Amino acid sequence: MLMEDTQPQTDGRRRRSQQSRDRIVAAMMALVEEGQISPIAEQVAERAQVGLRSVFRHFNDMESLFAEMAVRLTRHYQGALVPFASGDWKGQLFEAMDRRIDIYEKLLPYKRAADAHRHSSPALQANHSETSRLLRARLRNMLPPALDDDAVAIETLDFLLSFDSWQRLRVEQNLSPEVARAVIEGQVKAFVAA
Repeated sequence: MLMEDTQPQTDGRRRRSQQSRDRIVAAMMALVEEGQISPIAEQVAERAQVGLRSVFRHFNDMESLFAEMAVRLTRHYQGALVPFASGDWKGQLFEAMDRRIDIYEKLLPYKRAADAHRHSSPALQANHSETSRLLRARLRNMLPPALDDDAVAIETLDFLLSFDSWQRLRVEQNLSPEVARAVIEGQVKAFVAA
């Protein structure tokens, strides 16, 4: 009888704990999306409507909170990995370009924050390396065998379709999404036509 009474309480506590954790991560993500590259724990706690202690009860430090945010954002890249509609490599290349640009634009504020913290975060470094590796492997798999030995071609395409290129165009060059897309699309078209 006692076991039956404690089970619902334990489940309720776990559920509330998970809800608090989710609110903390959502608050962190909202602050970063609004342009805060390095939100502090007090800002996160206030936005999540939890106490500062709750933030550090769920996360050892801000680095672990950034790492959790990165894990959740990685799901956005899964859209880039679904099968292509096109059967030829050039069509797939342009599909990949469109998918990546859409994802990059959504994730731009988070990428800027992650870049600012990656040097001191093993979790962010690992996440960045794995995402880059997956996107590069996906690119290489769609290219025809004739380009497989062309290191310059592979590096050119990897660069053109990289998040870093998109970030440079959007942030450093202050281009609109439409103009930045036109720049990348024009370069990819020129490459394919060559």
